[in-house]
Amino acid sequence: MIPRIHKRGQRTLGLLYYLYGPGKYEEHTDPHLVASWDHNAPDTGRDESATLKQLQQLLDQPLENIDEAERPTRHVWHLSVRNAAEDRILSDEEWGDIARRMVAAAGVDDPEQGAGCRWAAVRHADDHIHIVATLVQEDGYKPDLDHDAARVQAQARALEVELGLRRLNKGDGTAAKRPTSAERHKAERQGRERTAREELRETVRRAVAGAQSEEEFFDRLAAAGLLIRKRAAPSGDLLGYKVALPDDRNAQDEPVFYPGARLAPDLSLPRIRERWSADSHTPDTAPGEPAPSGPASARRRTASAAWQAVLIVEHSDDAVAAAYIAAAGEVLDALAKTSAAHTRRELREAAWAFERASRSHVRAEHGHNQALRQAARDLVRSGPAIGRGEDGATTAMAIDMLFFLITAAAHWHAKRNHAQQAAAARQAAEHLRAAYQAAAAQPLGALYQRGRHLNRPLQQRQTAALREALPKLAERILAEPGWYALAATLADAENAGHDPAVLLAEAAGQRELATAESVSDVLVWRLRRAAGLPADITGMAPGGHGAAPGTRRAQRPDQERSGSRSRRQ
Repeated sequence: MIPRIHKRGQRTLGLLYYLYGPGKYEEHTDPHLVASWDHNAPDTGRDESATLKQLQQLLDQPLENIDEAERPTRHVWHLSVRNAAEDRILSDEEWGDIARRMVAAAGVDDPEQGAGCRWAAVRHADDHIHIVATLVQEDGYKPDLDHDAARVQAQARALEVELGLRRLNKGDGTAAKRPTSAERHKAERQGRERTAREELRETVRRAVAGAQSEEEFFDRLAAAGLLIRKRAAPSGDLLGYKVALPDDRNAQDEPVFYPGARLAPDLSLPRIRERWSADSHTPDTAPGEPAPSGPASARRRTASAAWQAVLIVEHSDDAVAAAYIAAAGEVLDALAKTSAAHTRRELREAAWAFERASRSHVRAEHGHNQALRQAARDLVRSGPAIGRGEDGATTAMAIDMLFFLITAAAHWHAKRNHAQQAAAARQAAEHLRAAYQAAAAQPLGALYQRGRHLNRPLQQRQTAALREALPKLAERILAEPGWYALAATLADAENAGHDPAVLLAEAAGQRELATAESVSDVLVWRLRRAAGLPADITGMAPGGHGAAPGTRRAQRPDQERSGSRSRRQ
């Protein structure tokens, strides 16, 4: 159940005409009252002799009880209450009870508190009602509507339980502002997938990802085609900014600008500067590590940073964990922006969902998350990746590690009762799962083929290494389709001078594996990253760099299918 308090108005009659009329954007069916302050209030939907003017005059009568100079400028209070599409259809009596409880919760009219405001609840569709009220009480006093939005939301959560409706997660005030109905309908008319506000929020978040200065941030916004207005103090110091889409115009054909804070709480200029101030104390690249020379190198760096971040989110204090979770959002934004078409949509949806999980009331201590922010910067600087070869395989590797990081973030939020954030992180993880399957199919298929055609002594040696390193998981891994890809990876590692058993034990010790749906898949990417092996082996001749000795020429993937490879939960 979603209650929404609309902007206060001046014309009660105008709102009544809309509620009882045909509707601008959706058809209004059988408009009628389901409840009001007075059970004798006129209802033009069921009484042909009643008029909307009569109802308006009755609703506004308390205004006559006070001097005109003391009357509120905007006296019309408007609340809509909508159920989810999968909810059962409620009766008029149930909607009437909902209306009475909502106005009582808001402070508009509570019979137990004495004189209240006049109000009426109109139903013109199966799934929602509208409540209109005049904000002057019968005794001439004005109602106390402080925190009315929070109170009606709390009442909605209670009603969901009592009526057996879909239960929504309780918010904490850190979510981005939802688009208005007018913005949604405008987007529909213009054929936009998302509203202008949502498009701008996504574009600004991508511009923030890994940026290290105001100049770089605004250059990225301009390169994305946004119109920018900066707000400066008399001293010339920059105080804030607004952005607009060039083709999003108002009735006067002027661009519609949104301040950063109205896009999301963490997109105001002061909040973005907190990230830059932390960056100013950190070199552009980590000591001893060159900047990535291409997308594949940037993705390897991202995989390493994400894996280290998992342990920090799980074991650090809240302020540090919150900083890493916020930086994870930047990495997802950067990866979605630079990945190939066959993974881009799911990565974009993952970044879009995780945006809600990147904020909470826990204030992030940004100085600790530089490796992740640098990874986001490297992804942007390295440019777009192609969807095959080393670029595609390292994309799968990065997504695999990010899946664990986003899952860790979901657990972190859940333990702190951040219901909306935990749900958003879980949704992002599902999109990452789909992106991983698209990215990993080709490189894992090639490794599978190589593993199937290892000579028998080499297969036996890798099996023995597995049993030595992971005796409790060995039989499970050997039964997985992904074992052949892991065997090929162990052979590659051995050829590169590593001890397969030692490498396996180290990889397995980094984090538990029992909950992974495919332990083999997890270990393949951990080993190839840790051992510095090529992520993609397509096109390598046997005996070439990274090829396992004793490997027969592999068949093409279309000659022998590896079958569906399931992903971890």
